[in-house]
Amino acid sequence: MPKRILQGTVISDKNDKTIVVNVDRRVRHPLYKKTITRSSKFHAHDEDNIYKIGDKVKIIECTPISKKKSWSVISENEGK
Repeated sequence: MPKRILQGTVISDKNDKTIVVNVDRRVRHPLYKKTITRSSKFHAHDEDNIYKIGDKVKIIECTPISKKKSWSVISENEGK
């Protein structure tokens, strides 16, 4: 099974070697057929503490690093 890759925005960088990434996805409401935005927060591993709040990043699934952290940062998107 391939590892999932998600794209989102850093909303917190207060923890050491950890960032919190907010990932938005658009879904269609089953009854009203209107497109709505759902968001999820993921804790991701940032080894060098280089990402700051507001950065657009891509994260990939990995083996669990801690209780909440099972994602790691693979790159920052160019052209912010």
